[in-house]
Amino acid sequence: MKKVILSADSTCDLSDDLIQKYDVKIQPLHINLDEVDYRDGIDITPDDIYAIYQEKGMLPKTSAPNPIEYIEHFKKWTDQGYAVIHISLGSGISSSHQNSLIAASDLPDVYSIDSGNLSTGMGLLVIEAAERIEQGMDAAQIYQELNELKHRVHASFVIDKLTYLYEGGRCSALANISANLLNIKPSIQVDNTTGKMAVGKKYRGSLLRVLKHYTEDQLQDGKSINKKRVFITHSGTSEKNIQAVKELIEANYDFDEILVTRAGCTISSHCGPNTLGVLFIAND
Repeated sequence: MKKVILSADSTCDLSDDLIQKYDVKIQPLHINLDEVDYRDGIDITPDDIYAIYQEKGMLPKTSAPNPIEYIEHFKKWTDQGYAVIHISLGSGISSSHQNSLIAASDLPDVYSIDSGNLSTGMGLLVIEAAERIEQGMDAAQIYQELNELKHRVHASFVIDKLTYLYEGGRCSALANISANLLNIKPSIQVDNTTGKMAVGKKYRGSLLRVLKHYTEDQLQDGKSINKKRVFITHSGTSEKNIQAVKELIEANYDFDEILVTRAGCTISSHCGPNTLGVLFIAND
């Protein structure tokens, strides 16, 4: 049986520690800002994006790696006789998966999985794949199991301000003004059957209060949640906000592992600072 290499798009938003722990080979997406092309997480950080927006009022465009980039990425391991499991950003969100499939069709034993998700919704699947590799499972079986598991991933976020969504053309001026005037903070849900994003419940009040209510809403059906791990993923927010959510989860829900990660450039450039999500996998 071939040794299996684990690969993922940079949008999985795993911390450097987790990437090293699970030996994940990362393929960065592109961040195009002020006519300069950057690699997500390598040449540019979310704080760089925020600083440029504050200074110049400019937001980046994000784009998928092209098929040639994926071929070069995968060939590092297929040329050595390894099989590759790749977790891609959801096809309902980006062309990343389609481009990785084109690359995989030219190479032996590359299994590209459409996560149907983003951020640590992908990251949850990456860790599940890593655990199966550690157990000695072959690539074809991992591919099959993750394609079944991905429909049980629950990914959502609360957005503090609609400014970045508005500037990026993803919401109307009226929605932006109304949300700011009424102090509305919408949640964004990823549909785990279609992979599309949609507006979920809308919250009102201070960010800290909203984050607590949002967390309770997400985890209210405790019996249906797999308690192996939960992610708290944010785009840059105060330690007070992070700790409040973490302490709420610790006090009320018996997760084996609570992982806190910061979202990369792709998510941050769309949602802006103070976005926070609670992401987990449901039971069968």
